This record gives sequence, structure tokens and C-alpha cells, in this order.
Amino acid sequence: MTVLLPENPSFVAWRASQQAAVEQALSLWVSPHAPAGLGEAMRYAVLDGGKRLRPLLVLATSAAMGGSPAAAMRAACAVELIHAYSLVHDDMPCMDNDVLRRGKPTVHVRFGEAQALLAGDALQALAFELLVPDDGSVAPGMAALLCRLLARSAGSSGMAGGQAVDLASVGLALDQAALEAMHRQKTGALLQASVMMGAATGHVSAGVLTALAQYGASLGLAFQVVDDILDVTADSATLGKTAGKDAACDKPTFVSLLGLEQAQAYADRVLDQAHSALDQTGLPHLDTLHALADWVGQRAH
Repeated sequence: MTVLLPENPSFVAWRASQQAAVEQALSLWVSPHAPAGLGEAMRYAVLDGGKRLRPLLVLATSAAMGGSPAAAMRAACAVELIHAYSLVHDDMPCMDNDVLRRGKPTVHVRFGEAQALLAGDALQALAFELLVPDDGSVAPGMAALLCRLLARSAGSSGMAGGQAVDLASVGLALDQAALEAMHRQKTGALLQASVMMGAATGHVSAGVLTALAQYGASLGLAFQVVDDILDVTADSATLGKTAGKDAACDKPTFVSLLGLEQAQAYADRVLDQAHSALDQTGLPHLDTLHALADWVGQRAH
């Protein structure tokens, strides 16, 4: 059973400052001036909500690798835009059909289905635009690598593929291997990419990249297990989204497969693997990445 420990004040301060920096950058780059109200829908989908875990992983990894701060902020915002677009589309009636996200009505409820679809499309395009600026702040080779990492994590071999499996699995009894495989794509791929994109803003050896990839993969899987736990233990007000949705939709989850206590124990083991992989990098200045893993394990929403 996880024991909730007080958070390190220096990590809390770092997290708050970086969340504010990401929010400021997103507000600058997601323009309100897109035509026919599209900009308003895009900003509604992105701003004023969310933990910003994916951007924090980019920024923390980049800092640990001595990477480019300018490239890291663009990568951080790009991965958050992909995450936001996925939530907009996932919430639509043809997908998960949800009405609450981050404590407010979902985008299609607020702006209509067509506008929500277009807002998601535009956010996805903007993510890649951010990675190829014309101001020289991201070297061409680095920009190409960042685009490749993000595209692979968001496409058919990553998030979109995992979502397709998720929709096809409603009412089915998946075994643990199949459930893990689905969530390594649906949720884990973008979280792992956040780590790898942060690393790509610096210069890292192949061995370090392998260890960081394992850290990101373990963190992504743990995030989903904790999400499944919170779906049955927290209320909608706390979560900012509809609680109990997975069970109501007869979706396979780690809780439905393992039970609540065993799911929590499994999350703890996977997080231990994340910490171990991070230690295997042999790099200094990893405290923030360790703290982010702890935050994933102990989050309340």
C-alpha cells in the first residue's frame, strides 16, 4: 500500500514555476485569432487546467541533460498540445462521450461537435509548427528528431493505436499482457516521448537513452494504473472528469483485472522500476525526475 509522504518543498516550488512558464508559453502560442471562434475553442481546450505532467517531464529531462531551454519549452508545449487535442477528440460522442474535463464542460459540449473536431485538428497541427520555428531557436536536425518522436508517439503505433484497441476492447476480458500493451500505446507512448524529447534537446549517449526510455515507459504504465485506481476511489469533483466512467462503459482496467489492492501494489512495483531505470543512467541532477515519478504514484487526481 502506498504511504503518502510530504512533498519536497523545492520540488513543489519548481513544479509551480514550470507550470506557470508552460501556461504563459501556451497562452502566447495558442492564438485567440483563429477564424470563426476556432481560436477560442483551442484556448479553452488547452489553458487553465491540467497537471502539465508531460511538459514537466520534457523540461526536467532537458535540464538534467544540459539541453537547450528554448527547444525544451517548445517541445514541452508541443507535447501538451497533442495531449490536449487527444482529450478533445476522446471526449466526443463518437469516442468516450464525456461531458466533463478538467472540472468544466468538454469542448464539444461548450462549442459543438464540429468546432471541437476542428479545434483538435488545429492543436495537432500547431504542435508540429512549434517544433520547426523560423527564428533559429531549434536546430534543423533537432527539430526533425523532435517531430519524429512526437509523431510516432501520437500515431497508429502509439496513442491513436492504443485508443483504437481501447474502443475495440469494451466488454472484453483482456489479460494483463494485453492490457499493458494497450496502455503502453494509449497513455504510455506520449509520456515516454516527453522524456525522450527532453533528452533530444541535449547530447546523450545511447546507453543513457535506453535507460531513459525505460524510465518513461515505466512511468507511463504506472500513470495508467493509478488513473484506473482513481476512477473508482475518487469523485468527479476531485478528478475534474466523470468518475466511474470505465466501469460504467464496461472497459477493462487494472482494477477490474487485479482488484484495487493488487492494482496499487502493481503501480508501486512499476514505479520502482522507473526509479531503478533512472538510477542506471549514472547521471547527476536526477532529483526532479525522481520526484516526478513519486508525484505520479501519489497524485490524487
